Amino acid sequence: MIAEPDEVPAVVAGFFVFLLLFAAHFMLRPVRETFGVAGGVDNLQWLFLGTFIATLTLAPFYGWLSSKVARRRLLPFAYAFFALSFVGFAVSLWQSPENVWVGRAFYIWHSVFNLFVVSLAWSLMADVFNPGQAKRLFGQMAAGASLGGLAGPLMAGALVEPIGEGGLLLLAAILLLGSLLPVAYVLRWRDRRPQAQAASAESRQPIGGSIIAGLTLIFRSPYLLVISLFVLLLTAVTTFLYFEQARLVDATFQDRAQQTQVFAGIDAVVQALTIGVQIFLTGRLARRLGVTVLLTAVPIATVFAFGALAAVYTFPVLAVAMVVRRVGEYALVRPGREMLFTTVDNETKYKAKNAIDTVVYRGGDVASAWLNTALTALGSGPAVPLAGAVIAAGWAVVGFRLGRLHDRRSPEAA
Repeated sequence: MIAEPDEVPAVVAGFFVFLLLFAAHFMLRPVRETFGVAGGVDNLQWLFLGTFIATLTLAPFYGWLSSKVARRRLLPFAYAFFALSFVGFAVSLWQSPENVWVGRAFYIWHSVFNLFVVSLAWSLMADVFNPGQAKRLFGQMAAGASLGGLAGPLMAGALVEPIGEGGLLLLAAILLLGSLLPVAYVLRWRDRRPQAQAASAESRQPIGGSIIAGLTLIFRSPYLLVISLFVLLLTAVTTFLYFEQARLVDATFQDRAQQTQVFAGIDAVVQALTIGVQIFLTGRLARRLGVTVLLTAVPIATVFAFGALAAVYTFPVLAVAMVVRRVGEYALVRPGREMLFTTVDNETKYKAKNAIDTVVYRGGDVASAWLNTALTALGSGPAVPLAGAVIAAGWAVVGFRLGRLHDRRSPEAA
């Protein structure tokens, strides 16, 4: 058992936070992907641009809220806001189920939602647990995300016919609000620990700072700039594979219901494989080899995945590449990224981290989407997969450098 006896209740609560959160997210993800394809694969870059604009619009509001609301109340406020928005979309879908613009709006809003709520959940965990605990425990808690990610597509497949897409949105809102119960337990657990009394009292105060404080913190810190570069390269690799997936699914499966089933099937396979890796491998790799291995193993594997796709451009090869990349991201890269923020102050955890996870991430998305579109317009063939391999190689180099920087900053290293 990696968790100490007194840590087990908090780890279980953290597990359920991510279980409920990701069940809501992944229950709606296949619907979002189908809406994206239905709107035209050639228009995906515009949806990415819309997502980036929506993120920039929401970011100042989040910055204002974080300067006014105590840290321990920030997450409940945000989750309640998104749950209410899902209710609004449910009503819109019931009234106009075939409206392509409702589908596009939902695609954009869901893409904004998943970044903000996941970033806030990990900010909370980085606030509650110290760096040593993070290395031991984050992998186990992240397994809740994988189980939720597995349950979500299965629920979507089973319930979409009896309750419809609007019903799925209402159920997602309920799951999102339900995640606030284990959040409250994690905070109470931290409050009861004598060594965390100062942090507990501090969490009752707003973070402070201006609405652009997150971006200002990034530009002032070489460490945060390297993290931002790592995230930009991650988004480029992800976007390139995402566009290839959309093209091959659109060309291989003509029926809309089949497309939803394919997207749900890929999600289910990814999450099923990720659960075991997170529970049994992530924490041990982090403790024995450090964060560096979590940040470099997946980029290296992605280089080979792009190479295989360049040689054999078919849907089965693409499906394997997507599974390898996404399992690696959820099981290794994501926990590794969150460990990077256990060595920074609280304002950085809640503002700079959120700016990286939203504005920087979505900025990388939209830039990569238009780069992919430009490369595709130049001609078919292996150009796009080969470009992806080059980007993945750069991602591996930055991941290695970032892991070393974190190890030097860690109190354990000192």
